[in-house]
Amino acid sequence: MNSDQNTKSDQLNQQAVAECTFESFGLKEQILKGITEAGFKVPSPIQQKVIPLILTGVDLIGQAHTGTGKTAAFGLPALSMMQKNKGVELLVITPTRELATQVSDELFRLGSFAGIKTATIYGGKSFSGQLESIRRGAQVVVATPGRLLDMLQSGRLANFRPSIVVLDEADEMLDMGFLEDIQAIFTFLPKNRQTLLFSATMPMPIQRLAKDILKDPEFISVTQRETSNKDIKQHYYVIEDYERDDAVVRLIDASDPEKSVIFCRTRKEVDRVGTVLVSRGYLARGLHGEMEQNQREEVIGLFRAGKINILVATDVAARGLNVVDISHVYNYHIPFDSESYVHRIGRTARAGRKGVAVTLVTPLEFKELQRITKSVGTAIEQSFIPTLSDVKKVQCGKLVEEIRRQPLCEEAGLILAALEEEMDLAQINFKLISMILSRQPLVGPDKIGIDITRIQKLLKQGSEGSNRRFRPFGRKPSFGGGKTAGPRNFEKRARR
Repeated sequence: MNSDQNTKSDQLNQQAVAECTFESFGLKEQILKGITEAGFKVPSPIQQKVIPLILTGVDLIGQAHTGTGKTAAFGLPALSMMQKNKGVELLVITPTRELATQVSDELFRLGSFAGIKTATIYGGKSFSGQLESIRRGAQVVVATPGRLLDMLQSGRLANFRPSIVVLDEADEMLDMGFLEDIQAIFTFLPKNRQTLLFSATMPMPIQRLAKDILKDPEFISVTQRETSNKDIKQHYYVIEDYERDDAVVRLIDASDPEKSVIFCRTRKEVDRVGTVLVSRGYLARGLHGEMEQNQREEVIGLFRAGKINILVATDVAARGLNVVDISHVYNYHIPFDSESYVHRIGRTARAGRKGVAVTLVTPLEFKELQRITKSVGTAIEQSFIPTLSDVKKVQCGKLVEEIRRQPLCEEAGLILAALEEEMDLAQINFKLISMILSRQPLVGPDKIGIDITRIQKLLKQGSEGSNRRFRPFGRKPSFGGGKTAGPRNFEKRARR
């Protein structure tokens, strides 16, 4: 195929994507109402590709990252095909309790107008309460492997014959040691079923599992280029390592995000950064894998409800986090690889919203940033951290708008009359505005980050040399000395 044919094919594909709507899939009217209520506007790439196939009843392997809309991708067709009054029709198996809860909540919301009930099964809660929710007529069960296998082996789940079974985040279940549990679970499930497997990566054990549990599956892959959402504005800021705290605080002050997630590498870093933010007056909490389950649920609940608006988290703890109104993601450290980068920025720009992804990078980490940028295939814009005076101007502008919108109250007149006995009106206004500004003080140095000359040098070195030869300022890139552990090694993995 020549270049003209390629161009024409790309244009046709883009036109098909643009014309794709949820209505075009032929979903039930009640499910379409749930989609509208959830705020979904246009099907994501994975939804466009798999929903029509799932509706035909075939088995399917979907390779896509968290944050691409996988839950709706398998949930919408499954919910639309339900016949009701037939017991449990859909079983979704997820690696963690948090993800099980989030998937269950989303499926309940999408199926609410169709009267579809969901039940969630995971360890740490009583068997009786979870079983009762199934006996009350749940058509959807979302479960973690350990608790589900316990129930099946003990015979507590009588007449459990789901017609559609979904393995969500299969590679995470492999990493957490659940592969044998999964294999055992499938011995209890009906042979005549539709099986859907979703995984960000496809290591050999997952490929073997797929061969055992799926029948002639269709394979759908959404590439990193597709999962790097076009609705996300991506920026990087070059700083010195000691400037990280001041940099993230300054960027939060400058943008005043609705809800944001700050990604850190380790539990200790999460705790420290969270403490720094709280000490400076921000509504922030940490989230990591070594917290007790009730603590983690409490933090996620507060974040969802808007009682805190900054979540400081590790990659593993935030996996599967489904909060649609996250406006900003901050990479306190550059991610270890492009997959982690895509996972992280996928927390924002959901359900048709816009988002911002920010990455802090030092000169020694610049090569890693270039490697991720090349792998992801989207432009990450180089930006400068606002100065203290820049943020003050932004803050003053917001205050002007806030004062304009402020409704008047009767007590204000009494206070003004009392003040006018001692001061003129201009002095009163200056004092009131100064009082408001003093309650939200800005801290840190005026200038943060390296200067334009050094950045230009980094960009020039990166474009002239290969990755192997690129060494900013003649030094070896490092993440802090010693051997660097992979991101999955930083956390103790919870079983069941």
